[in-house]
Amino acid sequence: MSDQKIYQKFYPEGVPKEIDIPDKTLVDVVEESVANYPDNPATYYMGFQLTYTQLKDLIDRTATKLTELGIKKGDCVAIQFANTPSFIAYYHGILKIGGVVTALSPLFKSLEVKRQLNDSEAKIYIGWEGFSGVVDPIIEETGVEYKFESNLAPYLSPDPMAPPEFEMGGEPTFEDVIREVEPNPPEVSIDPDDIALLQYTGGTTGFPKGAMLTHRNLVANILQAYAWFIDKSPGEETLLAALPFYHIFMGTMMNFGLYLGAQIALVFNPREAHEIIEVIEATQATLFPGVAAIFNNLNNYEKIKEHDFSSLKYCISGAGPLPKDVWKRFEELTGAKLREGYGLTEMSPFVTANPFQENFKIGSIGIPFPNTDVKICDPEGNTLDIGEIGELVCRGPQMMKGYYKREKETANTIKDGWLWTGDLAEMDEDGYLAIRERVKNMIKYKGHSVYPTEVEDLLYNYEPIKECAVIGIIDDEGKENIKAYISLKDEFEGKVSEQDIIDWSKENMGFEKYPRFVEFINEIPKTIVGKVLHRELREKEQQK
Repeated sequence: MSDQKIYQKFYPEGVPKEIDIPDKTLVDVVEESVANYPDNPATYYMGFQLTYTQLKDLIDRTATKLTELGIKKGDCVAIQFANTPSFIAYYHGILKIGGVVTALSPLFKSLEVKRQLNDSEAKIYIGWEGFSGVVDPIIEETGVEYKFESNLAPYLSPDPMAPPEFEMGGEPTFEDVIREVEPNPPEVSIDPDDIALLQYTGGTTGFPKGAMLTHRNLVANILQAYAWFIDKSPGEETLLAALPFYHIFMGTMMNFGLYLGAQIALVFNPREAHEIIEVIEATQATLFPGVAAIFNNLNNYEKIKEHDFSSLKYCISGAGPLPKDVWKRFEELTGAKLREGYGLTEMSPFVTANPFQENFKIGSIGIPFPNTDVKICDPEGNTLDIGEIGELVCRGPQMMKGYYKREKETANTIKDGWLWTGDLAEMDEDGYLAIRERVKNMIKYKGHSVYPTEVEDLLYNYEPIKECAVIGIIDDEGKENIKAYISLKDEFEGKVSEQDIIDWSKENMGFEKYPRFVEFINEIPKTIVGKVLHRELREKEQQK
């Protein structure tokens, strides 16, 4: 058994091993930045900026209107947006009155929206009007009391709350209704240990569960990141928002940017390399959180050498492995520092990262953030020696309160104050960590965690399917992909094709979840108690 805190000697100069976590809430974070940087730009969106004062106005109007609608401390409100200034304003407007935010993926289909709205017990839904075709068919099957559509037009102007030049027909948008109220929300006493966010995740296994993240959890993770980014300049940074805000990685980076008093530069379509580059150059972005796929896409952009990336100070990659060749080429092409980190929803999410200054090891996930302990354990909870592979276990002030309404799952994940990640890892002689294997059934598709049991559950909504099983496979491009094995009901055999399954899945599941490969099989292999043997299917694939 070894001392697994050896990593602390490799902390860069200026990064403390421990930091103070004050009794602050996310509401305090925003209020302080508004006071410190009232006229600084808070957001950049398609050429238009909002100052911190304007952002506060939107937050206060949102909080006021939600109060009028009966939302009180502890009530959950759902939001569904791509990256827009409205996401930031409504997120923090909900928090301002002690509400709980749950953010839905823009990729969700109706069944997924219905599940999260019901499980979170959301009382109000606010989403971009383009999602109405997905939300409207199921909204009456949820407990949502008010549904509001949002229009982006007000944010394509210097002042979103200015009276519109033209009257639009139809139901008023959320922007219309908050324009009509004064920005005077009630004073609400919010404790740092109150829940701020219900962030949905499959955890280490199973169906999506709401991780209860408190204000203290999220503020702690912001401050841990603040300590890690040594050469930052509060009030002068620009944070590039290419990843979606609904994801915990970018959601926490959004709040980190607000804490810094930074300008948050929003990218409309991160799949387009030229758009990311345009925003970087237009705003002189300095901080760039991303995933390997985004950095690789930039590497392969044919005109990348014609552009200026000199403003970038720090780039951090998460949500999956960062290949060495992607890291090396990105740094060579841009001159920016790119490092890999590791986190999970249950930890708000940051746990480890490679140092930016020195002592970084590409191919590892780095070392723990301040105030964070990690160890490698065997299934009985014994700490393993250096070089031995076991489950990565961690703890810190950023650890979730638990899963919403799921005491059993919480007890299986948090044991004796330690969170069991479900990831197999190894620690080297310097205390640096490397992930060796993910949860055996979890699939990583383009940086998204895909849980086979959830995809299987959704597939069962398609009438012709009798049984199904979903696994990860390696496709012809050498990347992990999603495959479904399907057993059809007798009356549909010969009448439904593999492509029919794919097409239905594409229509009813998010982009990151639907199977790209389907194979019909007479019977799904199962244990004697009926549990699907995913292992046998993976072995079947390996034999091909």
